[in-house]
Amino acid sequence: MSPVSNGSSLDNKRIDGTKAIILAVIFLLIAVAGLSYVKWWPYYHKAIKAATEHTIGSSILTGDQAIAPDPSVQAAWDYAMAYFKSVWKAAVLGILLGSLVQVLIPSQWLLRALGKSNFKSTALGALASIPGMMCSCCAAPIAVGLRKKNVSVGASLAFWLGNPVLNPATLIFMTFVLSWKFTLMRVVFGLILTLAVSYFANRFAGNSTVPKAVGETVDKVAVVEAEGPLVTRWLKSASSMLLSVVPAYFISVLLLGAARAWLFPSLGEGAMNGILAVVIFAIAGTLFVIPTAAEIPIIATFLSFGFGTGVAGALLVTLPSISLPSLLMVTHSYPRRVVWFVLLSVIALGLLSGAVGSLIL
Repeated sequence: MSPVSNGSSLDNKRIDGTKAIILAVIFLLIAVAGLSYVKWWPYYHKAIKAATEHTIGSSILTGDQAIAPDPSVQAAWDYAMAYFKSVWKAAVLGILLGSLVQVLIPSQWLLRALGKSNFKSTALGALASIPGMMCSCCAAPIAVGLRKKNVSVGASLAFWLGNPVLNPATLIFMTFVLSWKFTLMRVVFGLILTLAVSYFANRFAGNSTVPKAVGETVDKVAVVEAEGPLVTRWLKSASSMLLSVVPAYFISVLLLGAARAWLFPSLGEGAMNGILAVVIFAIAGTLFVIPTAAEIPIIATFLSFGFGTGVAGALLVTLPSISLPSLLMVTHSYPRRVVWFVLLSVIALGLLSGAVGSLIL
């Protein structure tokens, strides 16, 4: 090869590297601007409210009552409207970032940091989740986008789970509204879920790659970028994300809103502190969907009506971690056995947190 050819090749590499940096900076600026508007600035004011008033609002689940309304179309609609009013900005941002990560961030960069099935990649995924502060449903599209770029199962799960359970704003609210004991428990169980469960989920994934139902044809090393204009690729990614996420999301929220009274039943005075109550509420909390930090007024309301600290401990872990809608969003991005492993792990940790809560809260 002639010296001219070598020089041309080096120039092309420099151009490609510069373009990659520019695109990554664009993604970072969009993420920072979006999170500042949707999360960081509003949470600053909510933290002040929590510190001065020791509340962040009423329970979205039952309002000021001990039990949820009877199942009905109205109950479904009322909950869906209250829920989406609270999360729609974050949901839009999650879908936007989930589609943009596929076209703006080079695959090589993601694979270098998050592509391995080791603890380092899992820990980096968890660390990347902390600024997001999103609920499980709003973080799910970004996790799906990461999986389409062939990020490892452990790293993408750590990002998805870390957003709700390691949310620093929620921890601050919790300390002011509930107590430092709740915060400490949340940190401990949140780290176990985000780091340990995500890491061991790699063992269930095997050598799986992203299925074609989720992404385009993926080669074994997943370093070849998609062809075509940037805007065209983003529109294709965003439209695919919308079609696969929004319908199941909306319908499942309606169904869960209608079924609130069944999922969180009214119990007799003696049963409110029993093992059966902890089991019921751990499973219900795992399936139910709430906005960011909504578990705090829910737990406070249940405690005020005589529910035991075991129930509070179970909900502390299960309510924010995952939900039926968020599971539906990510189910095609992971092997089925990984999804089941995460689901059962959240329930198990909820039960363990309930047992610990009954002793120390």
